[in-house]
Amino acid sequence: MTSEVAGEYGPATDTEAGRLGVVATWRRTPRQAKALLAGILVNRLAGFLQIFLVLFLTHRGYSAAQAGFALGAYGAGGILGTFAGGWLSDRLTARSVTLISMVGSAVLIASIIYLRIYPLILVAVILVSTVGLLYRPAAQSLITELTPPGQLVMVTAMYRMCLNLGTTAAPLIGVALAAVSYDLLFWVEALGALAYGLIALVILPRKGRPSGHAADPGGADAGEGASRAGYLALLADRRYLVFLGAFLLVVTVYCQYTAVLPLAISRAGLSIWWYGAVITLNAAIVVACEVLATKFVQGWPLRLTQLTGWGLLALGYGIYAIQMIPLVLVLGTLAWTASEIIGAPTTWAYPGLVSPPRLRGRYFGAMQTMFGLGSTLGPILGVELFDHVGHWVWLWAAGVALVATAVGPLGMRSPVSKTEPEPVASVSATGPEAAHS
Repeated sequence: MTSEVAGEYGPATDTEAGRLGVVATWRRTPRQAKALLAGILVNRLAGFLQIFLVLFLTHRGYSAAQAGFALGAYGAGGILGTFAGGWLSDRLTARSVTLISMVGSAVLIASIIYLRIYPLILVAVILVSTVGLLYRPAAQSLITELTPPGQLVMVTAMYRMCLNLGTTAAPLIGVALAAVSYDLLFWVEALGALAYGLIALVILPRKGRPSGHAADPGGADAGEGASRAGYLALLADRRYLVFLGAFLLVVTVYCQYTAVLPLAISRAGLSIWWYGAVITLNAAIVVACEVLATKFVQGWPLRLTQLTGWGLLALGYGIYAIQMIPLVLVLGTLAWTASEIIGAPTTWAYPGLVSPPRLRGRYFGAMQTMFGLGSTLGPILGVELFDHVGHWVWLWAAGVALVATAVGPLGMRSPVSKTEPEPVASVSATGPEAAHS
């Protein structure tokens, strides 16, 4: 894509790549990127701890409150893990970060089996989630590094499909293993982590990319940008911070399907079967259709994809506000499922499209940290609001999603080709205007 094409409202991909389908993109995807996707799928298929932690601890004789607190600690550890993983992946190779994450989490998961003191279990749970998610920013950074810009959104959709497939199948596999013993459950998860680590050891590149020379966004010159370290360099990109803020609002709203929706269905007098039905509907459509839909969406302008994806989330929850009856439930779920299919691959690929190479891990780490923070705060805020305003909570959710949809474009800019020289950014009242590969 030339600089003339990559205008402020330019597409996320170049024209030729935008016509590539799933099979053609897969054939062009480097072997190392394919191996990374396979490792992620294996790891997620064995992702049992978060799902079964409450049952495991209550089985051990701990109270429901203690089990719930441990689950909250797991979520907090995940936020720390993606934040630290962003910093680490800009200093080490993706291979090294993945090995640290997988070997470390395997040892920690196995240790939980033998711990009997509750504070030590809490420490182990926090460390498992922290260490276990270090690899996420490194994985997306490596995908960006190995994938041509025109294929990045599609490969990101494949990355999400691996995560979604694993997350969907893991509870079913876990139930079968837990029926034998929780020890077996956790040993299999540890082996799954080691399997991903083995893939990283054998196939992922041993050397990282050369050090980036791009100026940090927002700096007055290259020297000033280079003087910043850690996440302070990212703070100079005021546009990206606006995008992160809008993304945090979207995630906080999005996760209400896990917290408020089952309560709203129950309070409306419907069978909880309907909750299982709409969640299964969402999962099936996303797994089956997201990659296929990306063939068409990947050529859209970035802002159009963002506005459509996030706007459909507002529409879906706004439909829920009509009335909690089966038809409305299905229609609302289809709307926010379409939001996920259309918007998620581009949204998750966006940091790789605009970040300077030497800050790529931190750009991904910051975004994934916002996802973890929104997923943690969202259920708390949503349930509290539901207790106060009841069914009107859906209008509040739709309103917040609309605000995020409107603010999001202010924090977005178009990517440029990896082959173009990276411009030096300048300070402006609205934030950095330069685009980075």
